Amino acid sequence: MLLYVTLGTNDLYRARHFYDAVLPVLGYRCQRYSEEEIGYAADGDTRCRFWVVTPFNRRRATNGNGSMVAFEAETRAAVDAFHVAAIAAGAIDEGEPGLRSYHAHFYAAYVRDPDGNKLCAVCEKAEEPPFI
Repeated sequence: MLLYVTLGTNDLYRARHFYDAVLPVLGYRCQRYSEEEIGYAADGDTRCRFWVVTPFNRRRATNGNGSMVAFEAETRAAVDAFHVAAIAAGAIDEGEPGLRSYHAHFYAAYVRDPDGNKLCAVCEKAEEPPFI
């Protein structure tokens, strides 16, 4: 349904440092970088689907009230790693990793990036039983 998502930043260098530290734990890598934008793609994807940009109108970037980007995580451990990496890179905690009431297997963590944009990592898979 979605082709790509963009978030604004007021400090592209800081944003790249943050996202380069956080997104690889979910399988996303920086594929494009310029003075105005940073593009990230999932491993194996040839197109950037997530962009961090300086606003085209040159005004200050602001975060949207009620806006959030949710990244798919393959495992609950990846959700945990996302939260740890984000906090270590300067994010503000908006909800520690755990199951949410949306459905039985909705395991998520929430943070705000250094520009105040709300991010989430979600694993919707049932937890695998331990191998015995």
